[in-house]
Amino acid sequence: MTIGIWVLGDQLWAEQAALQSIRTEQSQAAVIMIESAQHVKERSYHRQKLVLVWSAMRHFAEELRQVNWSVTYEIAQDFETPLRQWIKTNGITELRVMQPNDRPFAEFLTTLDLPCPLTIVPNNHFLWSAEEFQQWAKGRKNLLMEYFYREGRLRYQVLVEGKQPIGGQWNFDKENRKPPKGKLNTPPPLWFEPDAITQAVMDQVKTGGFSDYGAIEPFRWGVTRDQALQVLHHFIEHCLPTFGPYQDAMVTGESTMWHALLSPYLNLGLLHPLEVIRAAEQAYYDRQLDLNSVEGFIRQVLGWREYMHGLYTYVAADYPQRNWFEHHQPLPDFFWDADQTEMNCLHQSLKQVEQMAYAHHIQRLMILSNFALIAGLSPQAVENWFHAAFIDAYDWVMQTNVIGMGLFADGGLLASKPYAASANYINKMSDYCKACRYSPTARTGDNACPFNFFYWDFLDRHRSKLTNQGRMSFILKNLDKMPPAELAEIRARSKSWHQP
Repeated sequence: MTIGIWVLGDQLWAEQAALQSIRTEQSQAAVIMIESAQHVKERSYHRQKLVLVWSAMRHFAEELRQVNWSVTYEIAQDFETPLRQWIKTNGITELRVMQPNDRPFAEFLTTLDLPCPLTIVPNNHFLWSAEEFQQWAKGRKNLLMEYFYREGRLRYQVLVEGKQPIGGQWNFDKENRKPPKGKLNTPPPLWFEPDAITQAVMDQVKTGGFSDYGAIEPFRWGVTRDQALQVLHHFIEHCLPTFGPYQDAMVTGESTMWHALLSPYLNLGLLHPLEVIRAAEQAYYDRQLDLNSVEGFIRQVLGWREYMHGLYTYVAADYPQRNWFEHHQPLPDFFWDADQTEMNCLHQSLKQVEQMAYAHHIQRLMILSNFALIAGLSPQAVENWFHAAFIDAYDWVMQTNVIGMGLFADGGLLASKPYAASANYINKMSDYCKACRYSPTARTGDNACPFNFFYWDFLDRHRSKLTNQGRMSFILKNLDKMPPAELAEIRARSKSWHQP
């Protein structure tokens, strides 16, 4: 009897549940890993995303071989053909796969016609299982992340004394919103040079007829658990002490600021969320770091990341198609080519994504998603772009983050109000407006910033729906104060922008 373990591309952890299920009988097990060209051609994935995943997979296969796992690595057109052949050749009597994080892949597994039984092993890459999240959510009037986060802090005894938070409050977010003023002295990120395995993948991606979106060089991401641990250590030592105050700031030429750059490694399985949380917590105790910085970071992992995954497993199957505002404008071409927009904030953010497949959370939320929301872009087109463009993107990541948080297309299941803002926010939290041809204070005239006229047009178009969002009532009153001629021009500019 030979047990087969299929290790998926985002399950690259030696302690993952499928491998652990046969640990005591490792000599009777065989492992397969598969690169599917067909799978990655479903979207125009950023080329660095392809390099990261495939290089990390190949490195992980080598690491498994070094500890005496029997590993077969296939580079194929699809998943099923090499999988079926491997099962027959190796006499596999049972195939085990750890529960996929992404719903479409889980559904794909149910369609496989395999010559042996398939066993799905519960996923252990997250702190909360789907069942535990459903139990938490059951019977609640709302599913606010703050309450989930507090529950997580208590469950794992993170920065608490008994049942009370250290510092007397659960959330220090108000201390972490400073605009960028003066010289910030940001720490340099930790990058790596491609080794022979990574270089081979880069060559394959260049010549294999895959997506042509995004720069493939320089590729500087880590591709092994050891490198991921180095990035974690670098963040704890050099970035975490001053992470909090400016985590929402955006500065030209500063692509990483104090941000951890850990999400790609967490989402591949190279790091486990609890070890990341414990490392930050221990640094607080050992080095007396500012609590607002440590709590703010832990909230992103223990709170936001776990919450978004839990919601993804909880929402109905039609969630990806939600479109509460009935927005249907197509995605502008400049999302795929930053040089096609004169809006400097969008150009800077999109150009950065082209170069490194990364932008931090405020660039994603308050530049890219904010524009998509107020300009009325199709939520599905926007989510597809986010999924394709970002190094840390997966279905479970982007569905709730984009459809729910960024675009409010779920009607408020996730967020308490739409994250819509004019150029005033961008001008406050970045230096982008200084080098832009548009005026951040003008909402009419030839120099009017599109963020301004789109923002007010958005409020005007959806006033009836937004009135029921309690936190929007004060802002909507400003529409009543606007001269009719000005509002008419705003409407006209918004319409003509889509139909030049």
